[in-house]
Amino acid sequence: MSRALFERLLALRNDVELLAEEYDPATDRQLGNFPQAFSHIGLVGTALTLAERPRAD
Repeated sequence: MSRALFERLLALRNDVELLAEEYDPATDRQLGNFPQAFSHIGLVGTALTLAERPRAD
């Protein structure tokens, strides 16, 4: 489940694979500061955590 959610997050990146501060699912748009360092720190941290865990599928 966590990998699937992570993949959904990756799909939200823009054409140069960056994330903004917020995402509005109603309009399918990134909002706020761009690019947002805190979003990318979370992205990298999650990728590292998932890489350390064995795949359940």
